[in-house]
Amino acid sequence: MKNRGRPKKIKVIEKAPEISSFSPRGKPGRPDEVEISLEEFEALRLSDYLGQSQTQASASMAISQQTFSRIIKKARKAVAEALVRGKRIMIHGGSFYLTKDQPNPPKK
Repeated sequence: MKNRGRPKKIKVIEKAPEISSFSPRGKPGRPDEVEISLEEFEALRLSDYLGQSQTQASASMAISQQTFSRIIKKARKAVAEALVRGKRIMIHGGSFYLTKDQPNPPKK
């Protein structure tokens, strides 16, 4: 079956997160979970942790500012849901390449 729609653009990630999940304490049983992709994690790291503007962060990830805005909005919503509802946060997947492992982006 042929893929529909526009192909996903590969995003630049400086490094993978050291920890791939966060779990709330004080919630009995196994909490539900939300997932964020590595590019969503990178968007949070660049914008909220390092304080970069959306223009700077989108350039670092080699994507448009509009795409960055959409990614950061989705990531913030997932993290907020996890905090408010006591859900576990899982970080994995996405369409990316690591600059640490591969200094030049793959050609399409």
